[in-house]
Amino acid sequence: MEVLDWRLFAEAMTEGQIRRRGVRDEGVLAILASLPRHRFVPSLGETPSEEELEAAYGDFPLSIGRGQTVSQPYMVARMTELLGAEPGMKVLEVGTGSGYQAAVLARLGCTVVGVERVASLAERAARTLADLGLPVEVRCADGRLGWPPGAPYHRILVAAACPRVELPWQEQLAPGGRLVLPLETGRGFQRILVRERTSEGFRDRWGEDCRFVPLREGIEGAAGK
Repeated sequence: MEVLDWRLFAEAMTEGQIRRRGVRDEGVLAILASLPRHRFVPSLGETPSEEELEAAYGDFPLSIGRGQTVSQPYMVARMTELLGAEPGMKVLEVGTGSGYQAAVLARLGCTVVGVERVASLAERAARTLADLGLPVEVRCADGRLGWPPGAPYHRILVAAACPRVELPWQEQLAPGGRLVLPLETGRGFQRILVRERTSEGFRDRWGEDCRFVPLREGIEGAAGK
């Protein structure tokens, strides 16, 4: 099988897993259908087998090492849709991991800053994104603190389960901005929270239940990019 065949899997993933489950943003759907998700799975080689490609575009998260995952395609699409990012917006992503979600945001035309606490993952994500020609700024830092040098942000997306909404995220959100994150709701459950900054304060609404790896504190490895 030639490597270009990955597009068939990406298109099938988008139509069968994402559109069918209710994602309607055509821009997001087009990006997911044209983005090589297998490039963000470090265990795959240069020419993945048919079985490996099928798994890479399956409806589930995949391990990228260090206890982290590349998120389920549907959840990436859904959180991107809820984020409502538009071309030219500055977006902070907390928990960059493999760089897949950051790639989607960059393809939307956003200026993206990605924060990842594990140095080796941050470095690998930066390489993958650069290889794909996507100008994402990846920083190795404690995501709970956001990334103050780039603030304010029009949008902030957190790709790890949070026990609370961290104050720095709210402080770094621009007026009229939007924050999307999976919030722990007790007894092992998580639900997507959409928080908007208005002239009167913050306004919340809820998305669906979800499952993400937990947000962790600190930095693992020497800070690099």
